[in-house]
Amino acid sequence: MKARTRTDSATVVVEASAQRSKGNHHAGANSRPSGNTEREPVNTPLDSALDKLISFFASLRLTVVLLALGIILVFWGTLAQVELGLFKAQNEFFRSFFVYWGPKGASWKIPVFPAGYLVGGLLLINLVTAHVKKFKFTRKKAGIWLVHFGIILLLLGQLLTDVLSRESVLHLREGEAKNYSEIERDAELAVVDVTDANSDKVVAIPQSVLMHRKEIEHPEMPFKIRVKDYFANSFVDNRAADTLEPPASTQGIGARAIVREVPRVTQMEKRDVPSAVIELLGPQGSMGSWLVSEYIDPVQSFTFNNRTYELALRPRRVYKPYSIQLHKFSHDLYAGTDTPKNFSSRVTLQRPDTGENREVLIYMNNPLRYAGETYYQASFDRDDHGTVLQVVHNPSWLTPYFSCVLVAAGLLVQFGMHLFGFARKRRPA
Repeated sequence: MKARTRTDSATVVVEASAQRSKGNHHAGANSRPSGNTEREPVNTPLDSALDKLISFFASLRLTVVLLALGIILVFWGTLAQVELGLFKAQNEFFRSFFVYWGPKGASWKIPVFPAGYLVGGLLLINLVTAHVKKFKFTRKKAGIWLVHFGIILLLLGQLLTDVLSRESVLHLREGEAKNYSEIERDAELAVVDVTDANSDKVVAIPQSVLMHRKEIEHPEMPFKIRVKDYFANSFVDNRAADTLEPPASTQGIGARAIVREVPRVTQMEKRDVPSAVIELLGPQGSMGSWLVSEYIDPVQSFTFNNRTYELALRPRRVYKPYSIQLHKFSHDLYAGTDTPKNFSSRVTLQRPDTGENREVLIYMNNPLRYAGETYYQASFDRDDHGTVLQVVHNPSWLTPYFSCVLVAAGLLVQFGMHLFGFARKRRPA
């Protein structure tokens, strides 16, 4: 009876507690909520729009569409190289955001297809967004993280290479020294003040400015330059005495020459030779027109305000704080044949600000790497007394190697973990 009483008392207490809890529940329903009650977050229209945008960029459908566009772009750009050439096709299809089209002879073009920068940029955003949204970092997914990070680094490296890299050419004859290289497919108009015997003052006007055919002013020039005509690819010839065709200009070599525009070249081994007709404008008016062209070897000069200036349209120069001098170019052949065995250039690198002066041998597969640039043995003169070195400036040249290492390491880690896990399960107890 004693135990029974305790049991009944406990039962009564529990029931009473339940009734009190139920009463409190009903009472709380009619009372105001306490200050500690947490409210559920309310999604604003901006939050909903942001969620939809993130879901769109992280979707697998976008990945498939972008990969399909990339395949079409590569196929189309490859076919376009037949008509446009390699460099122009690269710029129009892969180094731009859109592929443009316009009727022949028209001055307008419209975008008709996404180009390399747009497709690659969207792929990069898609990969990063999907990775952040769908993958959580755990030990089992460490390999997947490494693979994805390697692919992201590869895409970024390609973009940095397109934006930051620069290729130029250094042409040297034996005994010659230069402190600059030249970008052969990009021209500049050089106005050089050679009055001072110890130094020259150079004003370089890039080709992209000349193409607009406008007046050009510069603080270092006491006169203006009006671009009357510009030819992206041209042919310059001597003017016949009995011709009715007017001379190209009124001053300099152009007064005895004619210039014609010719179609742009598309072959890899050839390049465009630009020309321009410019007019010099002083405070008193026109000082005459001049023909400038890469066809013109002699330097054209004139005098203004007791100072002597030179005019030249030349490949764009990239100056350096050091010089390279060619001592000897060697063209080695296999014994008894005309088959090339090796090409090499023995040069001296001199840098006055550091006192560096050393001799370097550059040959195939053994370039000179110095001051962020790489010098490759690219070509040579026919008489074997001159060399052509390709100069490459690419700050992100190590990025592809790092990305490949990360992808390989990620695959090894991911497959290794699955392999060891499978082996442990197969191990007898």
